[in-house]
Amino acid sequence: MTATTRDKMIAGAADLMSRRGVNATSMRDVVRHTATPRGSISHHFPDGKPQLIAEAVTFAGRQVSIPLEKAMNERGVIGGLRAFVASWRRQLATTGFEAGCPVLAVAVDRYVGEPGDKDDAAAQQHLLDLADDVFADWRQIMRTALLREGLAAGRAERLATLVVASIEGTVAMCRASRSADALDQVQEELETVLSAALAHTTK
Repeated sequence: MTATTRDKMIAGAADLMSRRGVNATSMRDVVRHTATPRGSISHHFPDGKPQLIAEAVTFAGRQVSIPLEKAMNERGVIGGLRAFVASWRRQLATTGFEAGCPVLAVAVDRYVGEPGDKDDAAAQQHLLDLADDVFADWRQIMRTALLREGLAAGRAERLATLVVASIEGTVAMCRASRSADALDQVQEELETVLSAALAHTTK
């Protein structure tokens, strides 16, 4: 039961971050959003908001990396890309374009702690490091899939970065426009670029 409550709070924090950003996600908001006891905060997260947000970033990263790696392994680069885009399209649609990427929220939103927190700068740097690790993990999954299909290491690295950066930026654009049109356009172009690159490989 304790683990369930803790996990619920972490998932709830990630959800709020995807909708509101980091600074508009308070510990009190997470308690309300997850219908968990207020005493759970100090019990499960003795280091307060920095700890909860950090664990929410890690959780959000895994929510993407696990299915992404599975899709790349089972469907190949193009099929994996389609699954990756489809997952973001579903999130946008099911939340009425309210929820984006909580990891991106950490990267663009300067951390401000709760009243009484002492070292926002250290918390900020730690969260940026975690976000960087998540993005690196997603790029590595894409890079590994491209290498498996015969691409040279340097090109695989660059294309993996292109895919992750393109999708992350486009999700933000879709939230602003309240439309998935940009995501459809970017998917089409990424498929064209990746297919052309893979066509020149020798397996």
